[in-house]
Amino acid sequence: MVDFGDFYLSRKDAVLRAVLAATADRAGAEDAVAEAFARAYSRWAKVREHPNPAGWVVLTALNVRRSWWRRWRRELLSDAPPEPPANVAENGLSDQMRSAVLALPRRQREVVALRVLCGFAIDEVGEILGIAPATVHVHLHRALAALRNGLGLAAQPAGAEGKAAR
Repeated sequence: MVDFGDFYLSRKDAVLRAVLAATADRAGAEDAVAEAFARAYSRWAKVREHPNPAGWVVLTALNVRRSWWRRWRRELLSDAPPEPPANVAENGLSDQMRSAVLALPRRQREVVALRVLCGFAIDEVGEILGIAPATVHVHLHRALAALRNGLGLAAQPAGAEGKAAR
C-alpha cells in the first residue's frame, strides 16, 4: 500500500495541471487542489482503495472549484462574464490555443485537460468525470474538431496528402 505522502508527491503536479487546464485560474486551481488533497488525507484509508486515487482527487478538486464558482457567481451583482485571469499563461499553452480551449464548453474543456494535457486514459477520464468512456470519446472528438476549426486547422482524411501529389 502506498502511503499518503508518496501519493501526494507523485501526483500533485498532474492533479494541478488537470485542474488548471480545466479552470484557467492558477490561484483557484491551487486552492482547490489543496482542499482536494486535504479531503483525500482525511479519508485516505478509503481513497487509497479507490481504483484510481488520482482521479478521485482530480474530480474532488474540480467539484470544489465548481462549488466555489457557484457561490461566487451567486454573489456577483452584474451579468457580465468574468475576464480570464492574467496568469493563465502559466499552463504552457500558446495564447491562441489557450483562447480556443477556454472557448470550449466546460465538459469538453475538462476532457481535453485530463486526456490531452494530463495523459489519462479514456477509461480513467470517464471514471474521473463520472461519464461513460463512449461519452468521453464524443466530447474529445467534438472538442478537437472545435479546436481545429477555431485554430484554422482543417482535418485531413488519412492518405489525403498522397492523393494530392498524384
